This record gives sequence, C-alpha cells and structure tokens, in this order.
Amino acid sequence: MAEVRGCHFPDELLYDVDNHIWYQELPDGNVRLGMTSVATAMAGQLVAFTPKKVGRSVEAGKSCATVESGKWVGPAKSAVAGTVVAVNDALVAKPSLANEDPYGAGWLVVIKPADWATVKAGLTPGSQVAPKYEAKMAADNFAGCAPACR
Repeated sequence: MAEVRGCHFPDELLYDVDNHIWYQELPDGNVRLGMTSVATAMAGQLVAFTPKKVGRSVEAGKSCATVESGKWVGPAKSAVAGTVVAVNDALVAKPSLANEDPYGAGWLVVIKPADWATVKAGLTPGSQVAPKYEAKMAADNFAGCAPACR
C-alpha cells in the first residue's frame, strides 16, 4: 500500500489523482467509486452526501454525487461515463463513514461504465500513485492526512 504524507492508497485500486477519486473494478463489470483519504482530509468531517439516483446517467468528468462538509460543498466527479447502478445508502445516512473508512464502508456509487477500457488506461494504479500524489499535494500546499484519516 502506498503512503504519502500520512495518506494511504490501497494498491488494488485505480486513482484519478486530479479529482481525488478511486475506482475499483467489480466482478460483474461495474465500477465502484469513492473519495481518497486526501479528499476526505481536505474536506474535513462530511455532513451530507447526495448521490445521483440509481438509473441516472453520469457524464465523464461530471458529478456522480454532491459531498458537503463544514467547510466545503462540491461534486464528486467521475472520470467514467455510465449509469448509476447502486448508491451507498449507509453513507447517505452517515456521511462521516467516508472520513472513517474512505476505501471501504465510505464508497460513493457503483457505475455501469460506458467505456471503461479507455478510462481505465488514463487512471493511475495504486502501486504507481505515490509520485503523482506527492506532486499534487505539493502543488496544492497540502501537508497531509492526520492519523485519524488513515
């Protein structure tokens, strides 16, 4: 598992470093998305999570959900276009799950991707993500994740 400035990145996931989103290929061909530990650390304690509804389409580079913390409200942007096939109802009920377990219980949505092979080629594997995240954190002047965010 890669670790950069106290933030961890599981090797088995793929990352959109610019948007702080991780992707996990599922056995059925769908893709699960979530926010990285960097995203949750930068946002602070999440207080609201509003995903697109099941059956709705998502455009590449557009929002699959809106996330809100005490200091930030914004979109969770999906690199892949497709249809939302599942939403994390537990996260809707308790948004802080994303802070507590960003790579597990805090996932956002599952999308049936339109062109996964093309998008996947542009994502960064977990085993190679550390240099890109180090550069991104330096550029954003982000010191890192507190121990509680890991």
